[in-house]
Amino acid sequence: MRTKLFLPAAAMVLFLGGNGAAGDPCDPCPVRAYRVVCETVWDEVPVTTYRTVRETVCEERRITCYETVWETAMHERRYTVARPVFETAEREERYTVQRPVYETVVRDCSFDRVRSVIETHEREERYLVAKPVFETAEREERYVVPRIVTETAEREECHVVHEPVTTMKTVLVDQGCYVEQQVMRPGAVRMRLQWLEPACAVDPATGAVVEQRGGLHWVPVQGPAVCEVQRVWKPNVVERQVPETTLVARQIVRKVPYQVQRVVHDECVRKVPYQVCRMVQEEHVRRVPYQVCRQVVERVERRVPEQVCRMVAEECVRKVPVTTCRIVHEEKVEQIPVRVCKQVAVEKTIAVPRCVEKCVAETVICRRPRVVLRYVPCEPCCP
Repeated sequence: MRTKLFLPAAAMVLFLGGNGAAGDPCDPCPVRAYRVVCETVWDEVPVTTYRTVRETVCEERRITCYETVWETAMHERRYTVARPVFETAEREERYTVQRPVYETVVRDCSFDRVRSVIETHEREERYLVAKPVFETAEREERYVVPRIVTETAEREECHVVHEPVTTMKTVLVDQGCYVEQQVMRPGAVRMRLQWLEPACAVDPATGAVVEQRGGLHWVPVQGPAVCEVQRVWKPNVVERQVPETTLVARQIVRKVPYQVQRVVHDECVRKVPYQVCRMVQEEHVRRVPYQVCRQVVERVERRVPEQVCRMVAEECVRKVPVTTCRIVHEEKVEQIPVRVCKQVAVEKTIAVPRCVEKCVAETVICRRPRVVLRYVPCEPCCP
């Protein structure tokens, strides 16, 4: 396929005479004119290319799954039922009855009669007479002398110690896996020469409408889409207990010795003489007459008869019917169906897809352009 490309700027016109030399325009001989035309010739060249082909291969893998199986089991439930039983019996009831008994009793109404008798007596009266006596004595005088004493004491100091404490914390962990999935990727955009018809177009730089000449132009062409197998992460969030160690503050009290100086007051004793006047008591005796009034008690006998009523207790017995209710406990057994859930291990064979890549050689025909110059005769310039 050949395509003619006309380049007006590169066109050159040659004027040749009959003998092949450039002629004068006033020459009556006819002049032959030629112009140079550039033609683009496309040569087809075979090119070997290699493309990557991905194939999905399935591998068999045995896994162990746990299936939930529900079973119905019978459980025995034992319970105790209380049943009332009524019984009638007789009991003896003893009670006491008070019966009056009248008796004649002699009551003693004797009394004492008091009579006063006056008598004269003498008593010895002793009295003391004080006589002053002067003596020299010594007294103890106590005084205090201060003295500094150093002692070792202990005080409590509090300080904080951080200790590690481990606790379990629930953390969400992603235990997903990679999954192969097919993705359509659009082809690459390349600039290629393409024949375009004359048309009006808009200049993107100025925005004006310009006339586009027909011919070969560089046009962006998108290649075919490619289907690729892509590994995609499939999340699987699982809760997991993770130990977490934190520092907990704890207060510790310790005893720190320190020295304390205090002032101790020592007591000293010294003897000081002084004169004392004391009174000495002398005892004297004298007789003093006095009268005494003495009480004389005389007994007067008197007895009075009287009637007394006293209550005599008598015990009686009677029978009273009594109804007794007692509780009898009976044990009963009841069968209860219970659904039990257990996990059963089941081995399965699954096919795991795996992507395998290999290179395939292809032969592609490519076109390479080359420019060919050609002379084209023009019409003569003279009539």
